[in-house]
Amino acid sequence: MGDCGAPGDVNSNVLIAHSTGDAQLDKAVWQWLSWDKNQKTKEQIESLLQNGKHKELRDRLCCRLTFGTAGLRSAMGAGFCYINDLTVIQSTQGIYKYLERCFSDFKQRGFVVGYDTRGQVTSNCSSKKLAKLTAAVLLAKDVPVYFFSTYVPTPFVPYAVQQLKAVAGVMITASHNRKEDNGYKVYWENGAQITSPHDKEIIKCIEECVEPWNGSWNENLVDTSPLRQDPLKTICDCYMEDLRKICYHRELNVQTNLKFVHTSFHGVGHDYVQLAFKAFGFQPPIPVPEQKDPDPDFSTVKCPNPEEGESVLELSLRLAEKENAKVVVATDPDANRLAVTEQQNGRWKVFTGNELAALFGWWMFSCWKENCSEDADVKNVYMLATTVSSKILRAIALREGFHFEETLPGFKWIGSRVKELLDSGKEVLFAFEESIGFMCGTSVLDKDGVSAAVVIAEMATYLEGQNLTLAQKLVEIYEMYGYHISKTSYFLCHDPPTIKRIFERLRNFDAPQSYPKFCGIYNILHVRDVTTGYDSSQLNKKSVLPVSKSSQMITFTFQNGCVATLRTSGTEPKIKYYAEMCALPEQSDRSVLEEELQKLIEALIENFLEPDKNGLIWRSA
Repeated sequence: MGDCGAPGDVNSNVLIAHSTGDAQLDKAVWQWLSWDKNQKTKEQIESLLQNGKHKELRDRLCCRLTFGTAGLRSAMGAGFCYINDLTVIQSTQGIYKYLERCFSDFKQRGFVVGYDTRGQVTSNCSSKKLAKLTAAVLLAKDVPVYFFSTYVPTPFVPYAVQQLKAVAGVMITASHNRKEDNGYKVYWENGAQITSPHDKEIIKCIEECVEPWNGSWNENLVDTSPLRQDPLKTICDCYMEDLRKICYHRELNVQTNLKFVHTSFHGVGHDYVQLAFKAFGFQPPIPVPEQKDPDPDFSTVKCPNPEEGESVLELSLRLAEKENAKVVVATDPDANRLAVTEQQNGRWKVFTGNELAALFGWWMFSCWKENCSEDADVKNVYMLATTVSSKILRAIALREGFHFEETLPGFKWIGSRVKELLDSGKEVLFAFEESIGFMCGTSVLDKDGVSAAVVIAEMATYLEGQNLTLAQKLVEIYEMYGYHISKTSYFLCHDPPTIKRIFERLRNFDAPQSYPKFCGIYNILHVRDVTTGYDSSQLNKKSVLPVSKSSQMITFTFQNGCVATLRTSGTEPKIKYYAEMCALPEQSDRSVLEEELQKLIEALIENFLEPDKNGLIWRSA
């Protein structure tokens, strides 16, 4: 590996005395102890070796990180399949090698590095330190690095990549995952997360040069190298300026008496959401004091995911009641997703991602219609959603005349497709994924909780002037375009072979290579299996969406108008299910539709997932 530095000091007597008897594992242990300069993670491996914990050593050292729907993501700790100093250095060396091959002007254009506020004392691992090591690898190779001087929302990295015309960028974050996790999210020059083939090529490059190079461990380079620039002020100012492009009722925002509470879930969002509200002319939202400042332990919530609903929004709801605020906006720890809840008749309505998308879709199209030029063509307008998300935008598009497109799950697919549409002269107003990820406008080609928070605030302000709440408007939207009632949940499964067995059974249900024709009493019209590329609704039986062999995903379309998808999570040990009843506008009895959906979900779980038989853990209520 010509460019690789000499191994660090390692006590060969330790290795001889504690040989595992497995040549592959012995080699992996030797590599780790030779290369890792983080004392805490090095000691974790030494301790496992000395205590004869060979299975755990194998689990930690004999597999590598792979790119999922949100980049590389895993627990912090020692091992080649964990997030730590060494694996981040290796990943960045692979990225350097790949980018050097792809861009002749790499060393002129540079690379963006951002980070959140996660950390783990037991591994001496923090997002900032991992970001400094990412920068060090590149600076040591004479690549200019735009390194943010403090934590930023994830959307700032793709935004900066485009604004600064960098070749790529990395955000160190695990978003809303549990506190033990961290991650490494990679953005391409187009400002979207990387997709295939880049992810596979980068993994190959990582494997070609796993030994740290000279200079890769020098995290102080970000403080001393003349090639490091801090883009914070420029990017923050430009972002807030661009945000004003989707502000349509500033005069109402300035005058409103409506109050908003914001929680940043112990993450990065507070300062940036305050600035976004100011950019729209609002008074700043009231922050939840206990959750305003970064805290890597997320000490006031059982999990840092606002999608979990009222149970994790407790502090913000109590504050809103005390302050008489009608709307709560919650950004997740890296501020790329948004949860919204609204007070109505003394109770709180927590909107699902699909319900918020109906509101955003209606709002962004209405604002476009009111403000577009006389010669603007509605056929040039697009909205997008991932395929497991609500079809409500499709219903709005059919009636209003604009285009709607679906992508595979994960915002990386949306971002790349939006860039293609923009480059071909199309106008994209909005895109979303049901897991509360929203893209309003196209300044950032990724989900963005900061912009979504202030857009929902403007929407609520406008609706208040019409004597409407967000919830009342949602009913109007459904009555006009048809009820789209959805339910999304998940089961935990920590055993990958069980997950594989569940999906293989569905592919060989009544006979080999035969999908189910019924689910309980419910007749199945079509089956689409994106993992294998099969789609029974197409003449050639091939899926229009790209094949995605790395994860499991099967969609069933039922005769009663329901669409249900089973898939594995790209970031967590979950089997997720998504089910939606898509009704026509004349089918307005919501309770009947809800009952039908609930019965179908029960049949889906009982017949296809078999949780008791497969030892699946139900999502905690």
